[in-house]
Amino acid sequence: MFTPWTVFFVQERVGAKRQGYGQYSYWKKYNFRCYKFRTMKINADPSIHQAYVKALIENNLEQMTALQGAPTQPRKLVNDSRIIRPGKLLRKLSLDELPQLWNVLVGDMSLIGPRPAIPYEVDMYQPWHLRRLEAKPGLSGLQQVTARCVVDFDTQVQLDIDYVEKQSLWLDLIIMLRTPLAVFSTSGAY
Repeated sequence: MFTPWTVFFVQERVGAKRQGYGQYSYWKKYNFRCYKFRTMKINADPSIHQAYVKALIENNLEQMTALQGAPTQPRKLVNDSRIIRPGKLLRKLSLDELPQLWNVLVGDMSLIGPRPAIPYEVDMYQPWHLRRLEAKPGLSGLQQVTARCVVDFDTQVQLDIDYVEKQSLWLDLIIMLRTPLAVFSTSGAY
């Protein structure tokens, strides 16, 4: 039976919030509920995605190809039988992310920053990968407008770290202006 709630998908994600400690501040990792439009079957088994993320983080091209069923350029699970027909279009145009504007309004995310990670992904990180959690997660980021799913995981993380180190209003404006071009070009999106 269809209910309005099946339109939305809620998933736990990992982000960071600035915490104060006396005159100092630091980024504290925290989990929050991230909202998206549903693009997959209800109660889809996450094990194939977990296996793909593990292969991606380890840069195991052979395993990624085996999970895809064929070699693909994007570093993303493209041939995923869990995705529903309208979900393919929503993902291609990044429209599935629009409900995350709610996350921005409540302060869990910002418009620009590294994308929020899934907890099982963070559990697989090497220590240096955790540096991407030194900024509030965003709807779009340097990695999305520079190399959307077409580079290896370490390069994706390095782009997020570059953003963390160079974060400024000017850089945020540049990324914001480049985001529609990245979305409409659909490069790296499937």
